[in-house]
Amino acid sequence: MDYSRIKELRIDSDTTQQELAQYLHVTRSAYSNYENGLREIPIEVLSGLADFYQTSLDYLLKRTDERSAYPKCTNKPEK
Repeated sequence: MDYSRIKELRIDSDTTQQELAQYLHVTRSAYSNYENGLREIPIEVLSGLADFYQTSLDYLLKRTDERSAYPKCTNKPEK
């Protein structure tokens, strides 16, 4: 999988790998491995990245070039 977009976003936002790793509660080494495609990114980390950059998972995964985030879901699932 090509995760180059997360590196582009990090560089554009002047954020270090260490800062993102701390935000995501992973090691800097693990984050570096995600960014370089050496390790698959868990959905929880992808979701955290989407929140951090205020974008969608589709944008991070290069399924769209639309950077804006989807509107937040207002209905809560029934129990």
